[in-house]
Amino acid sequence: METPWQRFFVPDTVCHSFAMMRLCLSMLLLSVAHGVHAQSFTSADSLRGMLTPMRTCFDVTHYELDIAIDPDQRSIAGSNTIHFTATADFDSLQIDLFDNLTIDSIVGQGRRLRFSRRHHAVSVTFPDGVKRQESTAFQIYYHGMPIAAKAAPWDGGFVWQKDANGKHHIGVACEGLGASVWWPTKDHLSDEPDSVKMHFTVPNGLMAVGNGQYVGRREQGPHTRWSWKVADPINNYNVTVNIGDYVHFSDWHVAGTDSLRLNYYVLRDNEQKAREHFKQVGPMLKIYEEAFGPYPFYADGYALIETSYAGMEHQSAIAYGNRYMKGYHGRFPSDMDFDYIIIHETGHEWWGNSVSMNDLADMWVHESFCTYAESVFVEAMYGYDRMVEYLLYQKHFITDRSPIVGVYGMNHKGNSTDMYYKGSWMLHTLRSVVNDDVRFKAMLKAIATEFRHSTVDGADIIAFVSTYLGSDLAPFFHQYLNHADLPVLEHRWAKGELQLKWNSPEKGFAMPMELSLGRDRAVRSAVHADRWVSIPVSKKELRHIQFWHHRFLFVDRKVGVE
Repeated sequence: METPWQRFFVPDTVCHSFAMMRLCLSMLLLSVAHGVHAQSFTSADSLRGMLTPMRTCFDVTHYELDIAIDPDQRSIAGSNTIHFTATADFDSLQIDLFDNLTIDSIVGQGRRLRFSRRHHAVSVTFPDGVKRQESTAFQIYYHGMPIAAKAAPWDGGFVWQKDANGKHHIGVACEGLGASVWWPTKDHLSDEPDSVKMHFTVPNGLMAVGNGQYVGRREQGPHTRWSWKVADPINNYNVTVNIGDYVHFSDWHVAGTDSLRLNYYVLRDNEQKAREHFKQVGPMLKIYEEAFGPYPFYADGYALIETSYAGMEHQSAIAYGNRYMKGYHGRFPSDMDFDYIIIHETGHEWWGNSVSMNDLADMWVHESFCTYAESVFVEAMYGYDRMVEYLLYQKHFITDRSPIVGVYGMNHKGNSTDMYYKGSWMLHTLRSVVNDDVRFKAMLKAIATEFRHSTVDGADIIAFVSTYLGSDLAPFFHQYLNHADLPVLEHRWAKGELQLKWNSPEKGFAMPMELSLGRDRAVRSAVHADRWVSIPVSKKELRHIQFWHHRFLFVDRKVGVE
């Protein structure tokens, strides 16, 4: 008998349909164009990354997650109710849950539903079928021992730790790995639920903190059930739970007529240092709201929750584990005294949580803009020169080993370092290309406003920026995102002229360049990849030439002299 998987299953090594032939061809072209080794993908990758009809046939509107966590056994058990609206007629759909977790039953249409599993994907059959525009729900009951994180948040899963007093201190971080590592969900970034309710049952004496607003708690013998709700759209990997011997205190951020409650959940022994350390949150929010528009989640509040791992941008429930130190665990390029984790992870509330990617291949939308947001904060706090100093510090971490953009439809992200630092420098370079700070800063705010609470493709951002600035900037973005190597500024001196040309694999690439010729002369010139441009320069000036590497990201190379 044909199962739903037989209709949409992609073999590990064979492209056997027209759609898959197109996908394989695009992957091959991507590999050749980027000059990188071919990426090997499996059926598990395609089931997780592709938007097949079994995933596009329904739009999730609401999740209600209800689980009990047993810290001693490191296990979880409970259910998730998935509310959705059908976008097409169907009889089967796909949800996702890691296969080390056991599904006990799936209930919908007043009965138990048949299901089958392949890798981490679950096909659910609705015997009565579901009609387009029909709104309904089904419930998945499950249990098991979720994957324990090896190095959260980068190698994620559940984090089972104890605090200094021997009490359980538990969290979860699953960006990239996916929310289905611990709860059943439609684990594709393009479909964010409109709202979520969460109920976490834990042993008495521990607090379970979720995203959004606290709803209440109910004691159940030796356990307590803690309830939370999120009223705004949220991407799945941001849904979280934190468990510990927490103390809660709060403050307020006031912006015009809006008031935002700032909630802090910290381990009992750290309350006093946290009250002092978290005073930097208010000034930071003021800077970010000025730069990117209002905080995106006033309905859900803002929270920092102490974790045993470094940090994570969980929407309205930011994981904080920087030990109340400046920089990153006390390390920083200078005497700047802000906490990197607070500044970076809060930046994600705009870049990643509000403006969210459709596909993991476009993770630069989250990380490049958020990492650049750090420099926006530094400039507002310390001035332009310190901002440049901060960016030069970031520059040390650029690798240029592989493209920033990953492979679409395969749950594949690109260069996991360069999407931060090279992406930040790409935006800093764009600021220099625009050469109009008022216009550039207005553009950043316009992106955050236009795509607020939206999922986007990277192409959407590029098209918006091009339209906003009135220039086709696709070659500019593609140079930095789709190619590993930086553009090379070739230069030579001939007959009293400095000649410049870009060497770039990106067709149509052009970018202005600025340079100094001694103390008193600075030059800005349009430079192209298809022809030389000339600047009159004396031999004396040539000895003092300095290209402005502090404003543009590029490599310069002398190719000859007269």
